[in-house]
Amino acid sequence: MDRTELADFLRRCRARLAPADVGLPQGARRRTPGLRREEVAQLAGMSTDHYTRLEQARGSRPSRQMLAAAARALRLTADERDHLFHLAGEEPPRDRAASDHVRPGLLLVLDRLTDTPAQVVSDRGDVLARNAMARALHGDTAEGPGGGHNAVWRYFTDPAARELYPPEDRDLAARAAVGDLRASFARRPDDARLADLVGRLRAASAEFAQLWDAHRVAVRRSDVKRFLHPVVGLLELECEVLLSPEHDQRLVLYTARPGSESRERLELLRVVGLQDLAHR
Repeated sequence: MDRTELADFLRRCRARLAPADVGLPQGARRRTPGLRREEVAQLAGMSTDHYTRLEQARGSRPSRQMLAAAARALRLTADERDHLFHLAGEEPPRDRAASDHVRPGLLLVLDRLTDTPAQVVSDRGDVLARNAMARALHGDTAEGPGGGHNAVWRYFTDPAARELYPPEDRDLAARAAVGDLRASFARRPDDARLADLVGRLRAASAEFAQLWDAHRVAVRRSDVKRFLHPVVGLLELECEVLLSPEHDQRLVLYTARPGSESRERLELLRVVGLQDLAHR
């Protein structure tokens, strides 16, 4: 691990980003260009102290998950991400067929949608990136590959994850999640991470196992979804799903009909979300 080069690379990548590039408010005048360290840490889902130590060439060796999160937060290209891994003494991810790396252009689109909840999700259900509105809608859950960030895992193992949906919609949401995962499993039967996720879900949730054994398949497409938000109340949103060329990542957008009550509540959610960011 080359701590000095790693620290220099992180600092330079941070300096070239403006708050608007990552969907953050500009705030007070900045003495130096680029994002603040705490802003990168927030985007990456790590502590400010941990990230600061990396930029100061101190601290423990970062995990692969931490490196991937930093690459997304800093909007690195695939080549830059690989360079980051090499500097940390890690072999870069080589699974290009089902990559967890979100292209900077897609992240830019995500962050420019300041009044629309939007997120990038893998076909395994990993939430790879969210804009501020999506974090306000879904709650302040972390992003990136791994069990804790997987929407299907959370839905079947964390009762709190279901509270975002009206009770009468929860069975349908469960069937849709399993049917979509079934389709992904058929496309990539040799994907070890996908097989591991299915195995852990079958062991952890009898409901998931029953739905999986029913062998219903339904690729997730555009739909109308309802969310029961704890602050703004019931939201009925158009869910638009845009696929990557490889179909292994989806950009999911949530919009409300103009003039509807849900549109008013979505605007209230935007205000609440910005206030939350301002107080962090």
